[in-house]
Amino acid sequence: MDRTDLGILAAMQEDATLSVGDLAEIVSISKSACWRRIQKLEEQGVIRGRVTLLNPGALDLSLTVFIAIKTNQHNERWAQQFNAVTESIPGVMEVYRMGGDVDYLVKAVVKGMPGYDALYQELIKADLYDVSASFVMEELKQTTALPLRS
Repeated sequence: MDRTDLGILAAMQEDATLSVGDLAEIVSISKSACWRRIQKLEEQGVIRGRVTLLNPGALDLSLTVFIAIKTNQHNERWAQQFNAVTESIPGVMEVYRMGGDVDYLVKAVVKGMPGYDALYQELIKADLYDVSASFVMEELKQTTALPLRS
């Protein structure tokens, strides 16, 4: 990956609606060369998709919660059940298997405390050992852009 690829990626992270022509102009290459590079980056899995980012507050999803989960079951059957449960809950945005004191960390967005309670009731169907939640009071920084070096 060279400086041009990184330039394309940086521009696309900033605005995925840019046309191939706009991207080509930004990185100073032809449209066809830019299109080939984008296709290659997609084939390599560097570009996973292009999305529209929504404002949760504008959609009445005013509460972001981080849920720390501990389990006393570390087997494939339980893991599959946990994955199925978290996949089925619309408010669950991210799920991470962790090292350290917590086994899993879940990020969710919900419509206030009643929304969290409903999510919690669905989540505990996964037969959890210990669940604790931390609620976001203020978002200081949020980005989807990965740090790219050229």
